[in-house]
This record gives sequence, C-alpha cells and structure tokens, in this order.
Amino acid sequence: MDKIKIVDLEVFANHGVFEEEQKLGQKFLVDAVLYTSTRVAGKKDNLEESINYGDIAARITKFLQENTFQLIEAAAEKLAEDLLLYTKGLEQLTLEIKKPWAPVGLPLKTVSVEITRGWHEAYIAFGSNMGDKMGYIQQAIDRIRMHPHICVEKVSSIIETQPYGGVEQDVFLNGCLKIKTILEPLELLDFMQQLEREAHRERVVHWGPRTLDLDVLFYDKQVIESERLNLPHPEIPKRTFVLKPMVEIAPYYRHPVTGQTMKELLDLLEGIH
Repeated sequence: MDKIKIVDLEVFANHGVFEEEQKLGQKFLVDAVLYTSTRVAGKKDNLEESINYGDIAARITKFLQENTFQLIEAAAEKLAEDLLLYTKGLEQLTLEIKKPWAPVGLPLKTVSVEITRGWHEAYIAFGSNMGDKMGYIQQAIDRIRMHPHICVEKVSSIIETQPYGGVEQDVFLNGCLKIKTILEPLELLDFMQQLEREAHRERVVHWGPRTLDLDVLFYDKQVIESERLNLPHPEIPKRTFVLKPMVEIAPYYRHPVTGQTMKELLDLLEGIH
C-alpha cells in the first residue's frame, strides 16, 4: 500500500499528568504515515483523488490543541480514531507523538508513543428463532449500522433454516453481514454480545432457541484461539445456514485455515462435486 508521510509536525498543546503541563502547555512533535492508494491521484495529477496532507496536518494540530489528555497514549489513540473516521481513502495509519520536554528530571532527547491503527474487514452471522425473529434481526442490523466505528458493506438475504445441534425448536432466520470496522476483535465481540443481551438472549441450552445470535465469523485473515474468541469461527465448514449467505455476499472469500472458498466449502458440505 502507498504511504503519505508527515514528519515532525510541531504542535503546542496541553497534555500531561502534571497540572502545570495541562495549564502551561508544551511542544509535541507528531509523525504520521497514511496508508492509502495514490495511483489514481498520480495518474490524474488531481489532489481530490488523494489525501491532502495539509488538511491532515491542520486537523492533527486542531485536535491536539482542542483536547487535553493525561497520557500521550490516549492522545494517540483518540487522534488515530478521529483521522480514520474523517479521512476518505485512509485504510491505515501509523502515528507517533513525541514529547521532547517530558518532565522526568533526566537528560533525554524525547519520549514518544507510536501506534498503528486501521480499518478491518469482518463477517458476522446473524440468526433468530424466537418471538419476532425478523424484528430482532432488523433491530440488530440497524444498531450495527449506527455504531460509529462500523461500516456495513453488504447484507445477505435472510433465509429460513432448520435448527442445528439436535435440540427440538422452531425454525431459524439466518444471514450474514460484511463490515469494515476499526474495533479490535474482542471489542467487536463485546458489541455483538451487548446486542444479544439487549434482545434478551439467554444462554441456557447449548445450540438451543434464542432471540438473537450474532457470531463473528472472520476478522481479516486472523487466526485466534483464546478462551473468549476463536477465529475463524470453528463451526463454519459444518453450517449450511452460514455458508449459503456467505456464498451470496462473498463466494470467493477464502477460509484462512483451509484455503477453501465459501463456495467450495458449501459444495463440499452439500455433496456437490
């Protein structure tokens, strides 16, 4: 990916743990590496097709001067979030905030915090088989659309499917979403579980009936095995009700572990050769 760089932007602002730092202020230096595609702008020689680094430098300055943080870690995190949400075409950025006048009482040139943040591609499976099924699903999709750190790119058709797991219960409505998000995997999981709680989801019977089920299927191409989250979702190759909507919105998306496309996984599950 192409890069646009801003190096040692000087900003006088009021960040620090000590009261004097927040009242009197001090100099900060900011480096920003903006990851984007410059090809169209380069071929057309048109600034509107690129990211205006003058505009970004002005926004960094304004943000750091209008907000006050005790930690430069917090300043960097909030500034990265602001730039990602504001800047069209910005896929990822690396920010370094340097504090050359750090009050540590020792000779040093500067202290700094550097972070890299960006947009991530994720897929979410949704389902319901209790009460107002369509209502629960639509409300969840609407809430996901409203989240400031999530952009819903595709929504599959909603299909009716038979229950999975051997528990006698009503038929399900199922589907999948493709999203872009700046949330980290566990933050995304937390939000999905919050929506389930809002729909009065109760985890009583494994694979039992539920008002709302939201599963994180994929997050970029990451493979995660933890107590709270396993990615890709381990049940994907066994679930027709996940693979059918995935084939609709991303037929050639490859499973990062098996290497098979969604269509290949569905054909294999349905015995199509």
